[in-house]
Amino acid sequence: MTFPRGLRALNHRDFRRFFLAQLVAQSGTWMQTVAQSWLVLQLTDSPLKLGLIGTLQFAPMLLFSIATGALADRVPKRRLLVGTQAALACQALALALLVASGHVQYWHVAVLGFFTGLANVMDQPARQSFVAEMVGKNDIGNAVALGSAGFNAARIVGPAVGGLLIARFGVVSAFFINSLGFLVVIAALLTLRARGAPRPRTGSTILQDIGAGLRYAAETPRVLLTLGLLLVVSLFVFNFTVYVPLVARTVLGLGAEGFGFLMAALGVGAVAGALVVAGLGPRHPPLTAMFGSAALACAGLVALSGARHFWVAAPVLFVMGFLGLILVASCNTSLQLEAPDALRGRVMSLYTLVWGGVFPFGAFLVGAMSEGWGVSMAPLVNGTAGLAGLAAILAWWHRRAPARGAGPGATAR
Repeated sequence: MTFPRGLRALNHRDFRRFFLAQLVAQSGTWMQTVAQSWLVLQLTDSPLKLGLIGTLQFAPMLLFSIATGALADRVPKRRLLVGTQAALACQALALALLVASGHVQYWHVAVLGFFTGLANVMDQPARQSFVAEMVGKNDIGNAVALGSAGFNAARIVGPAVGGLLIARFGVVSAFFINSLGFLVVIAALLTLRARGAPRPRTGSTILQDIGAGLRYAAETPRVLLTLGLLLVVSLFVFNFTVYVPLVARTVLGLGAEGFGFLMAALGVGAVAGALVVAGLGPRHPPLTAMFGSAALACAGLVALSGARHFWVAAPVLFVMGFLGLILVASCNTSLQLEAPDALRGRVMSLYTLVWGGVFPFGAFLVGAMSEGWGVSMAPLVNGTAGLAGLAAILAWWHRRAPARGAGPGATAR
């Protein structure tokens, strides 16, 4: 069977198996995300403590992303991914057992959240660079978009099903299902032909490898621009696991089902955005689209601050999911196409650092502002700050225009 152009990455056997397994596991992960946020609010009723969980879960990305990117260029990627999936399965099972036994406390969730972050920081650079090996450069943009579509299809299914499960059976069911999902990924990884073998060693140390990756990024304007756009939106916009439960519970007065459906609206928009990106050919995404989607996502956050009804918040989250996914998938594709094969793990570790590593700061800011100034003020302040940051990046890019001979709408390097 040959897949159409918009799904062409699925013509690669390994990627097809990997994609389907990820879809199962990510649906379980989104169930756990909903359940964990709801559990923290049940245990503490504190926006600040909910934000702190996000800070602990993403702190390892800030601390270790660059080192794990260098590691991903040195070890077999498939073997590394099997190890990270096993660790994540154990984390979900431990949380399920704690809740089922009735002994769960806030500090348990915090420690296990940090453990999740450690596993993810090992997993993500290896995963991003492994995709390129499964499909090749001609189909990498399509593979990234399909991976994002799968991730966000899981964002639709996971929160919606998770909210219903929580209402009927409690949060423990979501944790057990998530643990089983990681076993599906391990089984799929063991059937892949690709091994993700590292490049031949050059005799350099891991610190020298890290330095080479940082120098390449610093000397490549397109990489700097891409990381800058991602930094602004990741810091101010992509704190949905903190924003949405707070808005749902505090502002809109919704229960677990309503929270789940708001997260699902976000996911529907993101899938739509991923399908748009999937239709693009093997080329750099247009910078005009990247700047525009980032700016509109920030504006959507300002709009969310004024939402007082479910039927206002849900469409706003749909649009934010659509625009945010276009930006993230475009940044990922741009970096994958720009990076040399020998440096791809290190370049993608910078993507992981920016995309997830700044979340601890963003989550803490959202929690602190919500507790001190009110829940609606946090998206208003962050959306405005994001627009200001994008304006600064655009001004920097324009100042470089005479040397590049191209404006912000250019698609060339």
